[in-house]
Amino acid sequence: QVHLVESGGGSVQPGESLTLSCAASGRIAVINVMGWYRQAPGKQRELVALITNRDNTNYADSVKGRFTLSRDNAKNTVYLQMHSLQPEDTAIYYCNAVIRSAWGESPYAYWGQGTQVTVSS
Repeated sequence: QVHLVESGGGSVQPGESLTLSCAASGRIAVINVMGWYRQAPGKQRELVALITNRDNTNYADSVKGRFTLSRDNAKNTVYLQMHSLQPEDTAIYYCNAVIRSAWGESPYAYWGQGTQVTVSS
């Protein structure tokens, strides 16, 4: 069993910053990919940023230059630094990880419970 625990959400004003973290625990042999998606009210869940086990990153166009994703392999944790936040960044942010629990097993995608980010003046 694998668990993803998120933290760092909250309410900020436009232009401010927040950092989200997501820690994976449990049966983990390798984390192939880890990152964040978000879902705003009335919209579909969308990719925010992902990082692979080779430190390749992929960002949504809407957050490039404002958000930075990094990972601490020793802690199985990723950090999403969000700067210059705007009202359109308001959403529930979900951590996602593709994890192989043991060598020889297929990888599986896990989701966190979600953390609310609200940007409003």
